[in-house]
Amino acid sequence: MVLFLTMLSGIAWTVVYIDSIRIGFAARTYAMPVAALALNIAWEAIYSLHGLTTGVSAQAVINVVWAVADVLIVVTFVRFGRRELPAFVSRGMFVVGSVGMFGAALAVQLLFIDEFGWDQGSGYAAFLQNLLMSGLFIAMFVARGGARGQTLLIAVSKWIGTLAPTIAFGAMEHNAFVLGIGLLCSVFDLAYIGLIVWARTRPLALTDPVAASPTPIPA
Repeated sequence: MVLFLTMLSGIAWTVVYIDSIRIGFAARTYAMPVAALALNIAWEAIYSLHGLTTGVSAQAVINVVWAVADVLIVVTFVRFGRRELPAFVSRGMFVVGSVGMFGAALAVQLLFIDEFGWDQGSGYAAFLQNLLMSGLFIAMFVARGGARGQTLLIAVSKWIGTLAPTIAFGAMEHNAFVLGIGLLCSVFDLAYIGLIVWARTRPLALTDPVAASPTPIPA
């Protein structure tokens, strides 16, 4: 059962990454919040190398696939990310800020390993950055005033991709931390799915305050 849930998570997150790459190039933007993207690619690079050097497993192979996909998402951020920022952010500021962000993410991942070890560090870091990502997707929706550069497929796949390991390593292994953080992720993920559905079914509500209000009931 754990192997099945691990594979389900791997497939779901791979769908997230593939669709993020597709919509990123199509909409000429990036589809994953940059702080979450930085933490993701740092986590995947570190644990891919560790997994391949200590014994190949299903999770190690999945990590490699994710890392390669994340590289392409980083490409979309590098190409299109600056246009999402205020005009005063120069090219130099964007480069320095990006390098700082990705460098800080790598440092955070290494600190988790130093403090908790390879096994616990990977799980704790993964679930905490997933919680951050879940909140940041909502923040990105709000900042962009809608679902530009985002899709329902990404939203649903992200929820499934986090829910599967929550069941495997939280519920089945009775890990209160993983279970609690995973459930919080589901709350944010379901809220985000609701926002994407709302944006698709009531697009005028994003630009017209009257359309966003419930229709009054005649007296």
